[in-house]
Amino acid sequence: MLVDVALVVAGLVLLVMAGDWLVKGAVNLSLRFGIPALVVSLTVVAFGTSAPEMLVSVAAVLDGAPAIALGNVIGSNTANILLVLGIPAIISVIHTHETDTRSDYILMLAASVLFIIICLLGPITWVHGVVLLIALALVITKQIRQAMAHRRDHTDEPEEIEGLEDGISGKKIALYLALGLIGLPIGANFLVSGASDIARAFGISEAVIGLTLVAIGTSLPELATSVTAAMKGRADVALGNVIGSNIFNLLCIIGVASLFGTLPVPPEMLRIDLWVMLGASVLIAPMILKHKPFTRPIGIGFVAIYLAYITAIVVV
Repeated sequence: MLVDVALVVAGLVLLVMAGDWLVKGAVNLSLRFGIPALVVSLTVVAFGTSAPEMLVSVAAVLDGAPAIALGNVIGSNTANILLVLGIPAIISVIHTHETDTRSDYILMLAASVLFIIICLLGPITWVHGVVLLIALALVITKQIRQAMAHRRDHTDEPEEIEGLEDGISGKKIALYLALGLIGLPIGANFLVSGASDIARAFGISEAVIGLTLVAIGTSLPELATSVTAAMKGRADVALGNVIGSNIFNLLCIIGVASLFGTLPVPPEMLRIDLWVMLGASVLIAPMILKHKPFTRPIGIGFVAIYLAYITAIVVV
C-alpha cells in the first residue's frame, strides 16, 4: 500500500513538473519558428497545460481502466468549479464585472451538454472522439478570431505568454521538451498504476478513484493558478483558467483518449456524476452572465457542496 501511495504522489509531482517543462519548451520553440504569440497562447499553452490530464486518461485506457479516464475528466471539471473557484473566493472575493467570459462560458455549457449526450449514447468510441475533436477545432478557431479582434482594439496591451523565457538557448529548449515528453508518460503511468491498486485494495471502483484522487490531483495546478490570480485581483485569469480547462477536458482529453480504445460509461456516472458536473457548471451562471462577485459565502458554499459530493460517492 505504501508503494502505491508513493507511486500516486510521485506521479502527480512528475506530471506537474513535466507539464510545466513541456509548456516552456513548446512555447519558446514555437516563437522561434515565427508562430504568432497569440496563436501560441491559445493553442500550444492550452494543449500543454492539459497534457498531464490527457496522458493520465490515455494511460488509463491502455491499462484497461477507462473508468479512471472518464472519472478524471468529470471529476476535474466538477473540482475546477467548486474547488478551484470556491477556495480562492474564500481567500479573496473574485470580482467579475471587469471581465467578460460570457461567450466562453456558453461554449463550456455547450461542450458539457454534448459530452453528456455522447455518454448517454455510450460506450464512447473513436467516432464520438472525432466529433469531440471537431468541436474542439471549432472552439479554438473561434477563440483565435475573437482574440485577434480584441488585440486589434487593444494594440497597446503587452502580450503575456505562460512559459516564455527571454534569451533562452536552443539546448535549453530541447532539454525542456525532452524532460516534458519523457516525464509525462512516466508520471501518468505511476499515477494510474498506483490509483488502480489502491482502488482494488479498498474495494473501491476505479470510477470513484478517477472522480476523487486522480481528479483532485490533476486539478492542483489550476487551483494554484486561480488562488494566485484571485489574490492579485485578476478575476479574468481565474475564470478563464477554469472555463478553458473544462472545455479542453471534455473535448480534447476524452476525444484523444477514445482514439486509443473504447470507453464504457459506468451506470453510476450516468445517474449522478455527469449531472453534478452540469449542475456545478450552471451554478456559476449568475456570476458569469450577470457579473455577480464570487463572495466568501459563495466560496464556502461551493467547497461544502464539493465535500458533500465526494463523501457521498466514497461512502455509497
